[in-house]
Amino acid sequence: MIQLKNIHKSFGEKNVLNGIDLNIPNGQTMCIIGKSGCGKSVLLKHIVRLLEPDSGIVLVDGKDMSVLKREDLFEMRRSIGYVFQGAALFDSMTVFENVVVGLFEHGEKDNSILDGEARRVLAAVGLLPDISESGTPAFEREYGILRNKKPSDLSGGMRKRVGVARALVGSPTYVFYDEPTTGLDPVTSEQIDNLIADLASKLNVTSLVITHDMFSVFKIADRVAMLEYGKVRFEGTAEELQTTSDESVKEFLERYM
Repeated sequence: MIQLKNIHKSFGEKNVLNGIDLNIPNGQTMCIIGKSGCGKSVLLKHIVRLLEPDSGIVLVDGKDMSVLKREDLFEMRRSIGYVFQGAALFDSMTVFENVVVGLFEHGEKDNSILDGEARRVLAAVGLLPDISESGTPAFEREYGILRNKKPSDLSGGMRKRVGVARALVGSPTYVFYDEPTTGLDPVTSEQIDNLIADLASKLNVTSLVITHDMFSVFKIADRVAMLEYGKVRFEGTAEELQTTSDESVKEFLERYM
């Protein structure tokens, strides 16, 4: 479980998080919603300790992230996959290099291991046939073409899938998605939603999704938390979100649906 306890964060005179309390149970998909600037991405960065809270505690599997030593922090981060907004692929790298860059930077230089992991995750996100077909002529042909492509050769939806594949390397316990459907057409957005839901089910990962896309929320979320003025304004199921009597939450839904 990921637990955020009374998290406060300010940048200069701007208060961004004003006492966030939130539990993210294992095996569930939680969507974080809220207006721009309400602290959604800042909250995400606190969990992986890209930012430090001014006060409060972030616990991942019972471990206080703020006191972890450098090597323990890196090990904890390996249990977390991060899908950046816009996929954030390296333009100069091939698909294969983009996918395995994390493993390589952590010291894994055995090409057979890197190759096997690339095959597994690219198949998991639907860019290759099922991994059970690895070694067949059809699989090898498609893999040989895909692995050497550059991000500029891919559609927006394919780039997003490669970004998700990179996050799945090493079989993380948690996968964080920062605005996964931003900039995508409705058909591709639905495909990404289906992918998130499918991965959560098949791989039993805990997913945390930052999004403005309410159609995505109602399709993939087990639970939803809405941030407002740096606090949790609403927390509950997607069904409870739809039937809430909170006027501020209802106004938000009307605006973004």
